[in-house]
Formats: sequence, structure tokens, C-alpha cells
Amino acid sequence: MFRLPGLLFFAKNWIYATIVIMKKKEVFITKRAKQTQKLGEMLAEELHGGEIICLTGELGSGKTTFSQGVLKGLGAKGPYTSPTFVVMKQYRKTRNAKRETKKEKNKSLRAKICLLHDVYHIDAYRVNSKDILELGWKEIISHKNNIIIVEWAERIRRIVRKKGAWLEFEHIEGNRRKITIK
Repeated sequence: MFRLPGLLFFAKNWIYATIVIMKKKEVFITKRAKQTQKLGEMLAEELHGGEIICLTGELGSGKTTFSQGVLKGLGAKGPYTSPTFVVMKQYRKTRNAKRETKKEKNKSLRAKICLLHDVYHIDAYRVNSKDILELGWKEIISHKNNIIIVEWAERIRRIVRKKGAWLEFEHIEGNRRKITIK
């Protein structure tokens, strides 16, 4: 599902974030919004479909900025705005769309269809598990190629269960953010 060792490998080569490993948790400190977004882009490179990315943290801690980076890294068509008032946004993306060569573009239609993913960005701040279930949660998670990003995931922990990769966001000071992968 979610390969943390690959993420850690990429992050170690990213000179802008400070990485601290504490009791089998990866902790990233970013100093500005662009770094938080870039960390999201790096995570996107590790996603293959079927992942649920669960983001927790106080208001203004960087969850939406990180989500924007993930969406950008996945090649989803922007703009990437918070789904706070609409609860859920759906994006269609093609894996590695930015890196396709001319030869890859000429592959069979069947191969291209296999590369399509839907990306769902959910903001559970104003809702609960029942509301998300009514929006089609079971169908969304049943498709192995879907990627789901959930802000305020602790509010729907009951339906996410252990399937999610949990990241906790904390505002340290100024523009600094602490992001812990649990």
C-alpha cells in the first residue's frame, strides 16, 4: 500500500527539510509553505493507487498546502483549493503524465486506461463518518487505483481504520511546520 521507506529515501535527498527519526516515526520540519508543498509532491511519487493519506492537525498547520503538493505531484489538473465547503473534490489524473515520452504516448489504449486514477481530496472538518459514507466512501475505496487524501481524518477514523497512512501536522512558529508520519 504505502511505502514509507521510499518516501524516506527521497526525503533524505531533499536538502530543504530537516528529518528526525524518533521511535520509528519520521518527522519532517519545513520552513516555508513551498517546502511543505514539495514534501507532498515527493510523497506523490511513491503513490501507486489504493492509498488513503490521512492528515491531522490544527487549523493552519499545513494540511491543505501539503495536499496541494500531493495533487500537483500526481499530475491532477488544478486549481487545488480546499474542499472545506464542498467536502470532497474529485480529480482525474494519468500516472506520470509529465514524464511521458513520445514512445509511451503511442502505447495501446488499454495500457493507458490502466494508468488512470481518480484522486479524491476530502475535508472532514464539518462532517462525520456517516456523511462521508453517504458520499460514496465504500465505492471510492473499493477501486484499487483511487488515491484518497483526507484532511481532518481523525473525524472519520472509524471508517478509515488501519487502511490509512497517518500524517500529523503541527504549526511550530512562523512558517515552520512539523510533519510526523505515524
